[in-house]
Amino acid sequence: MLRPWTHQLAVLHMQKRTEMFDTPSKRALVPFISVESTLSLIFTLGFDRCLFEITDAIAEAFTRWNDFETIPRVASHSSMGVIELMPTTDGTDYSFKYVNGHPINASRGLQTVAAFGVLASVETGYPKLIAEMTLLTAMRTAAMSALATRTLARKDSHIAAIIGNGAQSEFQIRALATVCGIKKFQLYDIDTNATRRCIKNLSNHKLCLTACSSTEEAVLGADVITTCTADKAYQTILTDNLIGKGVHVNAIGGDCPGKTELHRDVLLRSDIFVEYAPQTRLEGEIQQLDEDFPVTEIWQVLTGSADGRKSPGQITVFDGVGFAIEDFAALRWLEQNLGNKSQAQNLDLIADPNESKDLYGMICRFMSRAKNIEPI
Repeated sequence: MLRPWTHQLAVLHMQKRTEMFDTPSKRALVPFISVESTLSLIFTLGFDRCLFEITDAIAEAFTRWNDFETIPRVASHSSMGVIELMPTTDGTDYSFKYVNGHPINASRGLQTVAAFGVLASVETGYPKLIAEMTLLTAMRTAAMSALATRTLARKDSHIAAIIGNGAQSEFQIRALATVCGIKKFQLYDIDTNATRRCIKNLSNHKLCLTACSSTEEAVLGADVITTCTADKAYQTILTDNLIGKGVHVNAIGGDCPGKTELHRDVLLRSDIFVEYAPQTRLEGEIQQLDEDFPVTEIWQVLTGSADGRKSPGQITVFDGVGFAIEDFAALRWLEQNLGNKSQAQNLDLIADPNESKDLYGMICRFMSRAKNIEPI
């Protein structure tokens, strides 16, 4: 704690510094949604409501697919992981997300995925908000799995297997429970501590959670199987003999070149649904297949221009790698739920001189004032 005289000195110093600057105008200020702000919003609205609304926001955006600019994300790969930029626009708003994927971070006590994003006005080019997106990405990823399950799985699905019980597992379970009404979950991870953590974190919810000793045990009797492992490598988490008739699979762990979870034979006997085929052919499970192997983009099912599940015995696979329109929808949802912006902090981000063309004048005024401020 500062001594009284030290505190007074610090205040005086800040007052003198403030005299050197122009007071930021409203146009200079951009709302910043911090981790704390996101947590506050989740508390205010309720976690289940957030998941449900984000799911519906993504669905609404996908039904407007042709309004959006669609390009594969820009990815920079290294032996440690990947750093990506994910941009899109619907002509009214523009968004991008910065996100990494570093499985090695778990051994360092760091997040495998960290992210932030921007929503901006196409009309002015000015950012409308900047937001943390580590939490928001976790929610939108789970919401996308729930949307795919709601769209493609059998309507009587009531048991789900979750293979890979890392940081995403609780989000996946809560989203499937909230959006799809699934209450029974069979969990497996090679790290038994991860499974125990997941079950402990969800112990206060009315869910049936069973820790399993193998993938085979976890998928037994499951109507929906979600694979969300993190290793950046070709993996065979699910083999063909584990997939029975009528099962829906959310394969969301394979999300970059050289990283998969399903045996090729699983894909060959399934109907495959993706977010954006040009990106998924590079990063998803279908990187194992020929470039012309038929897949359906899920927006086509949501708009009625393509079939989803056609029979109870059909095997459906959602090959999810994450796409920019999902982040756009999540950021738009975030903006709409900020209300009076009381949960956001204002950043003095945009230089806004007295005259729009006199940017250099801001520097001149600052230098002039600074010369008249005696150091403390």
